[in-house]
Amino acid sequence: MKWNIVTDSSCDLFPQAGFAPGAELSSVPFVISVGEQDYVDDPSLDTAAFLDAMEGSEAPSRTSCPSPQAWLEQFEKAEQSIALTISSNLSGSYNSAMTAKQMAQERAPEKKIAVLDSLSTGPEVTLCVEKIRALIEAGEEFSGVVEKAQAQLKETRIAFALCSFHNLVKNGRMSRLAGVLARRLNMWGIGIGSEEGTIAIKGKVRGSAKAIALLVQDMKERGFRGGRVIITHCQNLELAQKLQSKILELWQSAKVSIMPTRGLCSYYAERNGLIVGYSQA
Repeated sequence: MKWNIVTDSSCDLFPQAGFAPGAELSSVPFVISVGEQDYVDDPSLDTAAFLDAMEGSEAPSRTSCPSPQAWLEQFEKAEQSIALTISSNLSGSYNSAMTAKQMAQERAPEKKIAVLDSLSTGPEVTLCVEKIRALIEAGEEFSGVVEKAQAQLKETRIAFALCSFHNLVKNGRMSRLAGVLARRLNMWGIGIGSEEGTIAIKGKVRGSAKAIALLVQDMKERGFRGGRVIITHCQNLELAQKLQSKILELWQSAKVSIMPTRGLCSYYAERNGLIVGYSQA
C-alpha cells in the first residue's frame, strides 16, 4: 500500500479501504474509562450504550490516548503515512504518534511519515481528511499533500454547542449546583476552538434556538462566506438538521454534511451536543 492516512478516534470517520487510489483510511482508538469499565473507541463501540453508562455513573471518567505501538502498526503498513491527531493541548495523542514515527523510521528510514497536530478535533479533522483525499486523487506528491493539509488546518474553524454538563460536574470542573441549574434552565454553553488548540467559551444561552443563533453568529464573525461545513451531533439529528437549514438559508453556496459523533467526541459533547467544523473552500 502506498498511502495510509491515519487518524485517532477524535475523527468521526471510520476506517475505509479504497479511501483514494493506493490509499487506506485507518483509525487508532482512544479508550474511555467510566469507573472501572473501559470502552474502546473503535467501530464496534455502541455509542448509545456508552452514553447511558456514562450518565448513569457517578464515578469520574477519563480518556487514554492511543499508544505509540498502535500508531507504529499503522505506519508500518504503507510507504507513505500521514497521521492526524486531536489537539496536542487536549491529549497526548500527538506525542504518541511522534514517538511511533521515530520508531518506524529507525526501522525503515525510507518511509515517509508526517504527523499533523490538528489543534482541534471531530469535524475539523474530517475536513482535513477530505482535503488529503482530494490531493491524493489529484496525484499530488507526499510533500505537497502534507504542506497543503497543514494549510487547510489553519483555514478551518470549529465550534461547540453543549447542553449537558454531567462530565464537567463529575470531573470537578463545574459545581454540582451550577450543573443542576444549567439543566433546569435549559442552558447551552457555546465554545470555540482557539488558535492554540484549546476550547474558549463564547457564551451561554437559554434554549436550543438561541444556541443555533450563537453558532451562526460565530461563523459570521469568523469570516464564513459559504464553504464546506460538517456538523457532528451526539444523538441529536433533529437539532443538527435545524442548524444545517439555517446555514443554507444564509449561505446558499455552502456544502453542509451531518455525521454522528464517535465515542471520543460523544464523551466531550455529551448527549444532544453539536460540534461544527467549517472552511471557506
